Amino acid sequence: MLYIFQQYLITFGWAVVGAIAMAIGLAVLLKIFFWLTPIDEWEEIKKGNIAMAIILVAVVLGAALVIGLIVMA
Repeated sequence: MLYIFQQYLITFGWAVVGAIAMAIGLAVLLKIFFWLTPIDEWEEIKKGNIAMAIILVAVVLGAALVIGLIVMA
């Protein structure tokens, strides 16, 4: 029973590490993306610019895929 509980704790620990790595990676990516683009993305989204929202979602999902694969390696 103790072995199973220990394995659950290890798995939970790795999940926390993965979540932290994902959060840091996405934060850095978005800062770089906002720095490289000449427009204010959030203002465009607030105005109802669906194309900008789709681009931002594509950037986040692409980065999440890459970061997730790196964490799993």
